[in-house]
Order: sequence, then C-alpha cells, then structure tokens
Amino acid sequence: MNQLLDNLLDRPRAQRIAILAATIILLGALYYSFLYSPRSDEVAKLTDSVEIARNEKTVKQQKAANLPRLQQDLKRLDMELKKALAQLPNDKQMALLLTSISAKAQQAGLDVLLFRPRAEIFQEFYAEVPVDITVKGKFYNTVSFFDEVGRLNRLINIDNIGFKNPTVSGDGVILETTSVATAFRFLSDAERKKVAEDKAKAAKGKK
Repeated sequence: MNQLLDNLLDRPRAQRIAILAATIILLGALYYSFLYSPRSDEVAKLTDSVEIARNEKTVKQQKAANLPRLQQDLKRLDMELKKALAQLPNDKQMALLLTSISAKAQQAGLDVLLFRPRAEIFQEFYAEVPVDITVKGKFYNTVSFFDEVGRLNRLINIDNIGFKNPTVSGDGVILETTSVATAFRFLSDAERKKVAEDKAKAAKGKK
C-alpha cells in the first residue's frame, strides 16, 4: 500500500489529479448505487397508507358512539396517520425542510454554490419538489452530507450525482459535486381537487 502511495506521489501533478478524480468518481458511483435509489415506490406506499388510515378513521368515527374498543382503534389510526404524514410535509413545512438540507451541507464543511428549487411536479396525492444543489469541498465531507440528508425523518431522494473541477489541496482533493435532491410533500385537499380537475380536462382534450 505504501509503495502504491509513493508511486502515486512521484507522478506529475496533473496525473495525480486525474487519478484521484477518477477514483473519487468511481467511489461516488458505488456509494450512490448502494445507498441511494429513487423513492417513488416508498412515496406511493406512504400515500396509500395515508388514504387508508384516513378512510378507516372516518368509518370508526362514525361508528364510535363511545365504545371503548373503537375509541382505542381511533387513537391507533390517528397515530399511524400522523406517522405517515410526518414523512410527507405539507406546503408550510417544506420551506423549513429545504432550509434544513442547506444547513446540513454547511455543517458538513461544504461551500454551497447552488441551491435552486425547481417547479413542483404534481402527482395524485403528493408533489415532488426537486432542488438543484452544487457544493464544494472534500469528497469525505460530501459523503457525510448525503448521509445526514438520508437520516432526516422526511422522504428525500438524491440522484443525478456528478463531480467536476477536482483540485489537490494538501493531503486531500477538493471538488464540486452536483446533484438533485427531491423532497416530497403531501397535497392539500384543494390541491388534490385541482390536480384531478386538470387531469380530467387533459383527458377530455385527448378525445
């Protein structure tokens, strides 16, 4: 291992940067492949859970009539509903979530060069909120940032990870990392109604 490092350090600066950059990109690809994948299935399951819990809760409320067993069921369903909704913030909570993601990058020792939310993508029960992110710093710090985002109690998918402009700084490599972080939020009743109306209009237009 030491001989390999000595061989690397003896090479010209340009070759060292190229080798380190290639190694980082390979590690990044492996890290992404094993730890990050689209969460669309998980989001769909959560939205289904929310709808099922809401419907069950409504039925139980109608039949409760002060029966202790049904009241216990209502409490359980209420907890399940809150747990599912906790992973899909509403519109008011989204700004706080995005601020939290940006703060995680800074706490990891990265310079945030770009943090730009895109237009939301509306689905039937939820909206995807993609954010273009570019950070600058050491590869280890970038991995730490992605790991911290993955630990948030919200559903966040990170994809389109790319690396550019690697430079040797002391005993490490500084590089810019680009990615798209997609958060998900639950739609309000009014938003869901509008989405359904827009889909109905689009379906009529195709006929």
